[in-house]
Amino acid sequence: MQLFYTQNIKENMAIFIEEEARHIQVLRKKEGDILHFIDGVGGLYEGEIMEVHKKQCVLSIIKHTPSYNQRKVRLHIAIAPTKNINRLEWFLEKATEIGIDEITPILCDRSERKRIRIDRLEKILLSAAKQSLKAYLPKLNELTDYQNFIKKENDTLKYIAYCNDDNLNHLKKEYSPPQNVTILIGPEGDFSQKEIQLALENNYKGISLGDSRLRTETAGIVACHIVNLING
Repeated sequence: MQLFYTQNIKENMAIFIEEEARHIQVLRKKEGDILHFIDGVGGLYEGEIMEVHKKQCVLSIIKHTPSYNQRKVRLHIAIAPTKNINRLEWFLEKATEIGIDEITPILCDRSERKRIRIDRLEKILLSAAKQSLKAYLPKLNELTDYQNFIKKENDTLKYIAYCNDDNLNHLKKEYSPPQNVTILIGPEGDFSQKEIQLALENNYKGISLGDSRLRTETAGIVACHIVNLING
């Protein structure tokens, strides 16, 4: 099943514009063809093409499945952007395929990248969601200062993964399903001791992701996979 995306849905009609409309035309879809599409907030739709043009495509909705493959828990990963942006993009793509609900890029003491293009990253999330047949589009927040993020109200289980403590329990032992969870993943040089202490003071619990020293994006994927596996 190939998925398209729009949030421009009114009653029994759906309108695709710009890139999605062009994509539909490039695929040589025509009036009367049936398409499947998502709205990014859980809705899976089936519709018949009524009009198709380069700048706009209009569908008549035949079927709507709400809350399609809704996840059991909400997973939020706050992660320091990597110096090589391709590695962050890889994390976003794979985490979306595995299953994630919210991502916050965080600016840490040892961060090597201090600017990101949210518009480009959102396109990667959308592409991954469509490819992996996800009806929910992960929420991507703006780059956020670490201290500001830590001090925000948060009623989930809260964990911080770091490397300089051999006595930390593994995430798979600490996490208790089915509960919503927030996990902090630091930059290549790890969190500073000040950042770790601040997290612990704000009710985050230190966890390990295994014996290997992982790259930032790999650590994010490992954390994402563990939570999904436990809740599977």
